[in-house]
Amino acid sequence: MNLNRLFFAFIMTMPFGVWAQQVEFEVPVGSNNETVADGKFDANWTSLSQYEVPTWFKNAKFGIWAHWGPQCQPGQGDWYARFMYRQGSRQYNWHVEHYGHPTKFGFKDVINIWKADKWDPEKLVALYKRAGAQYFFAMANHHDNLDMWDSKYQEWNSVNVGPKKDILAGWAAAAKHNDLPLGLSVHAAHAWSWLETSQQSDKEGPLAGVAYDGTLTKEDGKGTWWEGLDPNELYQQNNHGLSENWENINGIHSQWGWGNGVTMPSKAYVEAFYNRTMDMINQYHPDLLYFDDTALPLYPISDAGLKIAAHYYNSDMAKNHGQLKAVLFGKILTDEQKECLVWDVERGAPETIQEQSWQTCSCIGDWHYNDNVYENDRYKSAKDVIHLLVDVVSKNGNLLLNIPIKGDGSIDEKEMAVLEGITAWMDINKESIYDTRPWKIHGEGPAVESSNPIRAQGFNEGRIKFTAKDIRFNQNGQVLYATILGAPEDAINIKNLGLSVNSTKIKNIELLGSSEKLKWSQTAESLTISKPKRVPNSIALVFKMQMEHQ
Repeated sequence: MNLNRLFFAFIMTMPFGVWAQQVEFEVPVGSNNETVADGKFDANWTSLSQYEVPTWFKNAKFGIWAHWGPQCQPGQGDWYARFMYRQGSRQYNWHVEHYGHPTKFGFKDVINIWKADKWDPEKLVALYKRAGAQYFFAMANHHDNLDMWDSKYQEWNSVNVGPKKDILAGWAAAAKHNDLPLGLSVHAAHAWSWLETSQQSDKEGPLAGVAYDGTLTKEDGKGTWWEGLDPNELYQQNNHGLSENWENINGIHSQWGWGNGVTMPSKAYVEAFYNRTMDMINQYHPDLLYFDDTALPLYPISDAGLKIAAHYYNSDMAKNHGQLKAVLFGKILTDEQKECLVWDVERGAPETIQEQSWQTCSCIGDWHYNDNVYENDRYKSAKDVIHLLVDVVSKNGNLLLNIPIKGDGSIDEKEMAVLEGITAWMDINKESIYDTRPWKIHGEGPAVESSNPIRAQGFNEGRIKFTAKDIRFNQNGQVLYATILGAPEDAINIKNLGLSVNSTKIKNIELLGSSEKLKWSQTAESLTISKPKRVPNSIALVFKMQMEHQ
């Protein structure tokens, strides 16, 4: 551990209000860059802790995400731009077979053939709203470092190259037309180390030792399609030492928090990321802003993320006449940081109700479109999605769901079927989702009784399968919703509604989507509902219960 890391470890033991003001950043953002808007918030954790999650987000519960960019073009799934440069990997082998060797045809060339010719943002966003989404997210950039808008600080953007379209402008117009809050996700802070594979080479074979295209210069582009562009602005690898343990391609996960041997980014890299993100906020004024980072981007080595957060909150308050309606997300947050922004859990959920609002981000397949997922029927079903949504909402969370999009901008018929299943369930049961809050406990049944802790930024999703023995609770005023995660084979016994367990007395029960008069009784031991003669769906049954005033 170097001295800088020792210092950071020390200040983390200090009281929040003290250490938040005392961090000395290794790569601070200079004063000659984009200006932080004046307002209530300053660029430190103490000031950011004034944040309050807006009510609209607490009520929304469900958003849909277009995690879409040039890495979807090959149809080979996640992290293509990193793994295509690792000899022997699945993506490398596919790339060599279909495009050629990465010494000649690199990721910049994948961007060039990405044309998005079937992309219809209005059609897609309308479809997502019909499925129940209360907000929409688009990806602004990924670890591959391409900006998806007319970026004045990044020449490698979707207007200059690839589809030659302002992707964010198209998504923003569609979200506005469909009256959905717009979210933008930013992933590019880690391009510095994530793209280190592009400066490496084959270890064996006829091109062993011949560098991939990650260290090309602007001068190398003469006579090519990318003449006049500088590949280093995309790859960021010239004069760039490799991080420790670089030969372990998965080692980057342990370095995600800018520690454990990752090469320190340059001041130019940090300030370029800062300016790009500020430019994006100023152009599109997103209602939600997601960072794929521990806490905030480039923290704790730089104040870039803190300045971006302060600017985002202040500029949103100015836009909304003094009210803060913006929602900002980060991963792996301390309890103190959860006061400053919303905790995002990737592909997972905490085991209990959270005091603060939070969000899980998940996907019905891979984050980037994967032909193999389609061909082998590996999408989540509508039932999987609804069970995830109900469980998350019972714990005070929201679900942000990615529907993978092909490189051409379309979605396939199997994804359409999943969306149709979600739509059908939400048409009947959405009142049990929107505008609700957690009850005294989130649920009962086998899944509650099983341990399923979060790993790193999440990743505990799907490890426990829900059945009709699992029940989830939430409420809206005096209405309690008890959702059975399946179609029951027998009478439903809810132990936590036994009068000896708590004093909640039930006055009336109905099954959403059914006009059947239910038979039920509440005793000291449990509340028992006779098995309905007919069920409106086999995914999840929602019993709407009127509680007596306490």
